[in-house]
Amino acid sequence: MNITPSPAFVGIALEEPVLVFAIAMIVFLVGPLLVKRLGQPGIVGIVIFGAVVGPGALEIVELTDAIELLGQVGLIYLLFTVGLELDIRGFAAAPQDAALFGLTSFFVPFFVGTFATHTVLGLELEAALLLSAVFASHTLLAYPIVNRLGVTKNRAVTAVFGGILFTDTIALVVLAIVLGAADGDLTVWMISEVGLALVVLFASAWFVLPPAARWFFQNFSEESYFEFLFVMVAIFVTASLAEVLALEPILGAFVAGIAVNRLIPEGGTLMNRIEFVGNAFFVPFFLFYVGMLVDPGVILDGPATLVTAAVIVGVMIVSKYAAAWVVSVVQGFTPNERGVIFGLSIGQAAAALAITLVGYEEGLFGDTVLNAVVLMLLVTAIASPWMTERAATRLALEREVEAGAADERDPNILLPLSHSAELQQRLLELAFVIKGDRGSEPVTVMRVIQPDQGSSAERQVAAAQADLEELAAEGSAAEVPIETETRVNHNVASGIVQGAVEVQANQIVMGWDATESFRHRIFGSIIDQVLERTTLPVLISRLGHPINTTRRLHVVVPIGADHHEGFYEAVHLVKRIANATGAELRVVVVEGTTHQFEQLFDLVEEDVTAEFEAVDRWDRLLPTLESRAEEDDLVVAISPRRGDVGWHRELEDLPRELVSLPPESFLTVHPRQGEPEYDRQYLRIE
Repeated sequence: MNITPSPAFVGIALEEPVLVFAIAMIVFLVGPLLVKRLGQPGIVGIVIFGAVVGPGALEIVELTDAIELLGQVGLIYLLFTVGLELDIRGFAAAPQDAALFGLTSFFVPFFVGTFATHTVLGLELEAALLLSAVFASHTLLAYPIVNRLGVTKNRAVTAVFGGILFTDTIALVVLAIVLGAADGDLTVWMISEVGLALVVLFASAWFVLPPAARWFFQNFSEESYFEFLFVMVAIFVTASLAEVLALEPILGAFVAGIAVNRLIPEGGTLMNRIEFVGNAFFVPFFLFYVGMLVDPGVILDGPATLVTAAVIVGVMIVSKYAAAWVVSVVQGFTPNERGVIFGLSIGQAAAALAITLVGYEEGLFGDTVLNAVVLMLLVTAIASPWMTERAATRLALEREVEAGAADERDPNILLPLSHSAELQQRLLELAFVIKGDRGSEPVTVMRVIQPDQGSSAERQVAAAQADLEELAAEGSAAEVPIETETRVNHNVASGIVQGAVEVQANQIVMGWDATESFRHRIFGSIIDQVLERTTLPVLISRLGHPINTTRRLHVVVPIGADHHEGFYEAVHLVKRIANATGAELRVVVVEGTTHQFEQLFDLVEEDVTAEFEAVDRWDRLLPTLESRAEEDDLVVAISPRRGDVGWHRELEDLPRELVSLPPESFLTVHPRQGEPEYDRQYLRIE
C-alpha cells in the first residue's frame, strides 16, 4: 500500500509471530481498559493502539500477511454476527424500514459527495463517483457497542443492519460501473453479472444453509463445539462463495448470518460461544488491523491531504446526518434512535480502503486521495463508536424505563431432573430460551433423592450432585447463572415444591419421557403431584429435537382459557419461545372463535405475528394437528389445571395423544393460579 510513511520513532518492526501475537493480546486487554477510564468506548482503544504500534507511527509491529489475514477474518466474522443478531421478525414485518434507510443513507451522501468532490476537489467524474461510493456505504464498527447494550432488536438498529444489504450492494454496482467506464468496457452484461452473482449467493445461502444446519444440530448436538465449528464452516464457505462470484466476502458472511439466524436462539450456549469468540478475538483483531492501516503521518504531508480529508469527512458526516434525520422523520424514530443510526452509519473500515485501493491501482486516485481516506478511517474509527455509545446508552435506559423491572423479563426457573430424565441438555436449552439474554436470575437445576435402604443417602447425594455439576458446567457457556440443588425427601413432588419456594422460583420446567404410568391421570405420580401442590406456572416438556431447530409452534388454546388468571403470562411465554427460536406461530382455538383470541394475543407483550384457526370439536383437534405439524415443529398446549377456569376433560388425554404426532415434541403450559394482578403485567400499556 503506497501511503507516505511517517518517520518511525522506534522502528523495531517486529515480525516474530509469537511476540506479535503477545503484543496484540496486550493491546486487546490494555487498550479498552485505559480508554474506558477516559469515558470513551473500549473499541476505540484498540484502534488507537493499533495505529500507535503500527508502521505509520512507532513501527513496533509490521503489518504482516498474518495480521492482514486475521483482520479480514475479523471483519467477515463481525458481519456474520450482524446478520445473526438481525431481528428477522422485525425485518420481515417492515422491510421497507431497511430499504428506506439503506437507499437514503447511500444516495444522499453519494450525490452530495459526487458534486462536492467533483467541484471542490476537482476530481474526474468517474473518480468522484467511486470516492463517494466509498463513504456512502458503511461498516458497523460500533456493532459491539449496540450488542453489549442490548439494543440490537430495536427497530432503528434493525433498519441499519438490514440497510447493509442495500448500501454494500449498490457500492459494488457503482464499483463495477466505474471500472467498466474507466476501461471502456462498460456493458449491460457487466451490470447483469453483478445482479446474477447476488441471486446465486442469496439462493445458495438461503436454500442450503438452513436445512444443513438444522440437520447437523439435530444429529450432532451432543458435542457443542462441533456446532461452533459447523458455524465457522458456514461463515467462511459462504464468504468464499461471494468472493468466487466477484462479490465482497463480507456480504457473503452477512447473508450466512441471516440464513442461520432462526436456528441459533439468543441466550443459548452456541450463541454465547459465537459472541465470546468474536468479542475476545476476531473482532479485536479486525480493529487492531484497522488501526495499523492508519498513518498519522499523513497530517504532515501538507495541506492538500488535510483539505481533501476535511472535504470527505465533512461531506460524509453532514450527509449521513441528513439521511438519518430524513429516515427518522419518515419512520417516527426518537432522537436517541436517530443518534444510534447516525453513529452506526458513519463507521468506515478496511472495506472502504479496499475500494479506494482498487481506484488507486486503476489510476483514478492519487496519493492525496488515498492518504485522505486513511485519515478518514482514523476519524470515523473514533467518532462512530463514541457517538453510538452515547446514543445507544440513552436508548437502552429509555427502554428500561419503559419496560420497568418486572419479573417477567428475568424469570427464576427451577428445573427438576430425575436420574433417568431423558435429554437433560435439551431441557436446559429450553430454560435458556425462556430466559433469553436478559437479567441475572439463575436457573436452578435440582434433583430430589428418595432415601434408599440399600445405599447410604450421603453416597446418593454425592453422586447426584456430581451429575448436576457436570450438567451445569456444560450449560454455563451460555453465561446464564446456574445453581444446583440436591435434596433428600421421601416424596419427590414435595421436595420439588418446597425447593421452588426456598429458591424463590417463579417458573418450573419439567421433562416427561412418556413412559411413566398413568395411574395419576396425566403424566404420572410425581408431575401430577407437583401440579396439585404449587400455584406456579409449570411447563411439562417432551423435546424430540433441539429447541433451536423448531420451525413452527402450534399452540392449542381451549375455549375458556382466556378467562384464567394466568392466561396472559402463558401467552407471553409462548410468544417468547417463538421470538427466541424464530419459529412461526400458529394458534388453534378449540371450540372458540379466532377473532376473540387474535385480539387477546395482540394485547400481550412480545411482537410476534400469529396465524389463527378454529376447530369446533375436540375430536377434530388431533386430525388438524396431524395435517399441519411436521417433524421440526413444536406443539404447545395451554392447559389449565383440573378444576380451573378453562379446564376440559379432554386435556387429560392430550399429552398421550401428542406423543403420537410427527414432531414428537410438545409442551404443556399450566398457568399460574391465584395471582390475577401478576398476570396483568404482561399486557401492553398504551
